Amino acid sequence: MPLIKVQTSVAQPAEQEVQALLKQLSSRLAKHTGKPESYVMTAFEANVPMTFGGSSDPACYVEVKSIGSFTPTQTKTMSADFCQQLSQALDVPANRIYIEFADAKGAMWGWNGSTFG
Repeated sequence: MPLIKVQTSVAQPAEQEVQALLKQLSSRLAKHTGKPESYVMTAFEANVPMTFGGSSDPACYVEVKSIGSFTPTQTKTMSADFCQQLSQALDVPANRIYIEFADAKGAMWGWNGSTFG
């Protein structure tokens, strides 16, 4: 049910680098949300045309979604962690990374032919 989706303007990294990044994000998202990693989904998309602040320098847009409610402390901690990790892995400055945190209702999240609500 937790999801982290990364879209970036940088060129596609090597496949093994992408897989390593996705596995790290998966583990960290499970830890931050306290949910089993077996339910965590990660996604990565490179070469996305985007601008940030009127500039086409490297940037990232990240979506983090989960069933339940994120607390302000939780999102602040996740923002610091994910910005640091993505900045290091993709060479994108942390001040060019936006992260959207979204709470989802269980009934609005489908899985295995049903929903979580």
